[in-house]
Amino acid sequence: MKLIFISGPSGSGKTTLSNQIIKKNKNGILLSTDNYYKTGLISKLLPKFMEGFFDRSISFNKELLKKDFDYIYKNGTSIFDRYYNFEKKTIQNISNETNNISFLIVEGIFAKEFSNTINNKDYIFLEIKTKKNECMKRVVQRDIKERGKDKKQAKNDFLKSWDIYYEKFNPNSIKNNTNKFIIEKKTDIDHILKKLFN
Repeated sequence: MKLIFISGPSGSGKTTLSNQIIKKNKNGILLSTDNYYKTGLISKLLPKFMEGFFDRSISFNKELLKKDFDYIYKNGTSIFDRYYNFEKKTIQNISNETNNISFLIVEGIFAKEFSNTINNKDYIFLEIKTKKNECMKRVVQRDIKERGKDKKQAKNDFLKSWDIYYEKFNPNSIKNNTNKFIIEKKTDIDHILKKLFN
């Protein structure tokens, strides 16, 4: 099974790129780290005391993602999708069986650190680089619409998340991976996809 990790700061277009890859190539599945935040008391209390909680590793339920990842990788099958509700701080499991999976995409702000926890190092890593203001515009719109924030809070949270992402993201730690690609606005995505899937 082909493994693809897509990383980039909030609002950089990770989900859009993932969906583009899945649309153009058959039998792929997407796991978004946005759906693997911790639930319960920890996710309700800590954000009140810790700035940028949802951009820090402490908020990420990597054990749950690893469980789903391992099952899909081993069996070539996925039984359900997970969706994180940012207002209720809960995860909803929706039955959706997918079989004969030939490639698996893990995308999100935690995709990079999760890729370092797997034993299989033979994967493709796509890092999205884009302008800060473009990302902020997208994130503010999304957070107002989907996460119940007002404009000021959405903007402040984005600026914090940008700093946290680039503090922890060390491009040098994947420089030896020959399957690493930098994705920018001018990048010919179709050319890269042909390389990856042919």
